[in-house]
Amino acid sequence: MRRILLIVLFTNLFIACNSEQNSDTSVSKKDKEIANKVQDLIGTMTLEEKIAEMTQDAPANERLGIPYMKYAEALHGVWLVLDYYGNTTVYPQAIAAASTWQPELVKKMASQTALEARTLGVTHTYSPNLDVISGDPRYGRVEESYGEDPYLVSRMGVAFIQGLQGMGDERFDENHVMATAKHFIGYPENRRGINGGFSDMSERRLREVYLPPFEAAIKEAKIGSLMPGHQDYNGVPNHMNTWLLKDILRDELGFDGLIVSDNNDIARLGTMHFIAETRTESAILGLKAGVDMDLVIGKIEKLAAYNSKVLKDTITKNPELEKYIDKATSRILTAKYQLGLFDAAPKEIDTKTIIAGTKEHQDFSYEMAKKAIILLKNENNVLPLDLSKIKSLAVIGPNAHENKPKKGTYSLLGGYSGLPPFYVSALDGIKAKVGDKVKINYAKGCDLLSNSKKGFPAAIAAAKKSDAVVLVIGGSRKTGGEGVDRADLDLYGVQKELVKAIHKTGKPVVAVLINGRPLSINYVAEKIPSILETWYLGMRSGDAIADAIFGDINPGGKLTVSFPRSVGQVPVTYLERPDFIGSGKGQFKNADKSPLFPFGFGLSYTTFKYGSPKFKNATISADGDTTISVEVTNTGDRTGDEVVQMYVRDDFASVGRYNKMLKGFERISLKPGETKTVTFQLGFDELNILNQQMKKEVEPGTFTISVGASSQEKDLKKAILRVK
Repeated sequence: MRRILLIVLFTNLFIACNSEQNSDTSVSKKDKEIANKVQDLIGTMTLEEKIAEMTQDAPANERLGIPYMKYAEALHGVWLVLDYYGNTTVYPQAIAAASTWQPELVKKMASQTALEARTLGVTHTYSPNLDVISGDPRYGRVEESYGEDPYLVSRMGVAFIQGLQGMGDERFDENHVMATAKHFIGYPENRRGINGGFSDMSERRLREVYLPPFEAAIKEAKIGSLMPGHQDYNGVPNHMNTWLLKDILRDELGFDGLIVSDNNDIARLGTMHFIAETRTESAILGLKAGVDMDLVIGKIEKLAAYNSKVLKDTITKNPELEKYIDKATSRILTAKYQLGLFDAAPKEIDTKTIIAGTKEHQDFSYEMAKKAIILLKNENNVLPLDLSKIKSLAVIGPNAHENKPKKGTYSLLGGYSGLPPFYVSALDGIKAKVGDKVKINYAKGCDLLSNSKKGFPAAIAAAKKSDAVVLVIGGSRKTGGEGVDRADLDLYGVQKELVKAIHKTGKPVVAVLINGRPLSINYVAEKIPSILETWYLGMRSGDAIADAIFGDINPGGKLTVSFPRSVGQVPVTYLERPDFIGSGKGQFKNADKSPLFPFGFGLSYTTFKYGSPKFKNATISADGDTTISVEVTNTGDRTGDEVVQMYVRDDFASVGRYNKMLKGFERISLKPGETKTVTFQLGFDELNILNQQMKKEVEPGTFTISVGASSQEKDLKKAILRVK
C-alpha cells in the first residue's frame, strides 16, 4: 500500500512539475518570439528609422509596417494631452481615490480607463504617479499622488497598474494598455515646495520612503514603462543617472520595460542642469543611462534630443554608439508587439462624434466619489442635514458651481483631467437632491482668483434668509496642480473673509472643501461646526457631496496626507523620527507642532469602538510570522465604514527609524451594534528594516504594533511583539 501511495505521489509531482514547465515554456516562448521579431526588424532598419522610433508619438513606418503607438494621460480617466475630445469618464483625482483606502476600487477605475483608452486608439499611458508626498503641500502636485505613506502608495499603485495593464494572459491585451510609473525617484523631496525643484536626500530615505512603490510596481504589477523625474540625485540628473536607472532599476529591481523621459528632460541635461553643452551630448548621456524614448509634448524642435538632426552625424562617425540606439529602439518595438499593435489595423477616430465613456463607467465614478469623502469635523452633529427640518438652504462659495468652459476642461476636476460629457457641481447635486422640498438660495460670494468682496452682501443675504448654509470653498486647477506651487497654504483670495462673514450670521454652516492640497484652514477648523473634505471627486462630484450632506451616505474616507496649521510648520507628515524630549525641546516656540488634521484621520456619522489587539503568537523567530487581530464595533445608530490601520515600529534597532510606519489597512462596513474582527499579517515584509549595510533584515527584539482609526496616538491601541 505504501509503495502504491509513493507511486501516486511521484506521478502527481511529475505531472505538476511538467505542467509548470509547460506553462513557463509557454510564457517564455511568447517572449522569445517577440524578441526574435524585434531582432529581425532591427536588422532591416536604417539608422534614421531607428532614431525616428525614439519619440513619444513616432509616426508609423509604412516601409516596414511598424505601427504608431498613441499616448495619453490616465491618472483619473483618459486625457489626450493637448486635446479635449472623446467624452471620457473623469473619476476622482488620485488623492481622492486613495482616500477611499480601497485598492480594489482603484483597480476597477483603471480597468475602465483602459477600455476608454483603447476606444480612443491609445495604448501607452503616462500614469500612475507613485510619488510619496514629503509633507510639503506648497508643492502643487500633491493631488496627483496617493499620499504621504510608501505602503499606501504601493497598494494603490499596484492596483492601478494591474487594472490598466491587466495581469497574466490579459496583460496588454485588446482591453488593456501600458502604464508608466512616475517620477523615478524622490520627486516631491525638494527644498522649496517647487515642482522639479532642487532636492537632496540620503540613500536611506530614498530606499525607505520613495523606492517601495516602484519596487512593488515592478515585482507585483509588472509595470511596462517608467518615467524619471526632472531633478537630480546626488548631483547627477535622473535622466543620465546610471546608478538609478541601471544599477537599481534594472539590475536590482529587475525592470525590463521601456523608460520614457519626462517632458523635454533629455535636452534639459543642458538647458536646466547645465551638464551637456549641446543637445547631442544630452542625447548621448540619456541613451547611455538607458532612457529609451524622448518625450517632447508638442514636438517643439529646439527641445527635442532624440532625432536625426541631433544624433545621426554623431552616430555615423562613432558606430560604437549605435548599440544604444538599437537597445532603445528594441524596447520600444517590444512594447508595440506586446500591445498587439503589429496585428491590428490603426483605429480611425472621429474626434467630433467619438464617445469613450459609458453610463456604467460614470456610475462607478459616482460610487468611488461617495467612498472618498472625508468628514473632518461634525460638532453637535450638524450633519447630516434633515430635509424635513429645513425649508431653505444657502449654497455659497466660489467652488459651488462651474459652467462648462469654452476651452479645456472643468477646473474643479483637478489636473490631468479629460473633458467629460457633463459635470455635476455641488450646487447641481444639492438642487437635484432636494427638488422642490427646499428653497435653494445660491450666491457665489467671491471669485477664487479675485480679492474683490463685491459678492459678499448677496452671500450674507442668502445666508440670513436660509435655515442653514453649505459653504463650498478650497482651490481648483487654477490654484494647484503641476506647475502651480504656492508660498502659503491659506485659503486663496478672500475666501477666509467670506467664511468669517457667513459665520457671523449665526446660521449652521457646513464647509465643503473642493481642493487638491492640504490647506491651513485654522479659522474654518475652529469656528465652522461641520467640515467635509472632498478633494476633486470627478464628474459626479455634486451628487456624492449632496448624498453626504443629507445622510444618504455616511462618509468613511480617511486622509492620506496631513494638514498643516501653517506654512511655517512644513513639512508635516506622520513619518517622523524621534525628536528631543523635555520642556522646550522638539517643539515650536509659539505654535502647535501637531498637524491640524493627521494622516489616516476621518470621522463618521456613527461611532466605533476598538478592542484590544491580540497576536496569534506574541513571540516569533526572525524568519517567522504571526497575525494580529482586533475587534471593531459600531457603537452608533447608523451603518458606517471604518478604515482600520496597522502601524509598526522596531523599538530598539541598529539604525534610526520613523516613529511608526503603516504596514496594513482594511476598510470595513458595520451595521449598528455589529462587530467585526480585522486581522493583519506580520512577517518579514512588515517587520524588516534597512540595516547599516542597507540590507533588509528583521532584527531580534521587541516591536510595537499599533492598531486603530488614524495615525495619531490617541486613536491607537498597542501590543508588543517579541522577535527572537
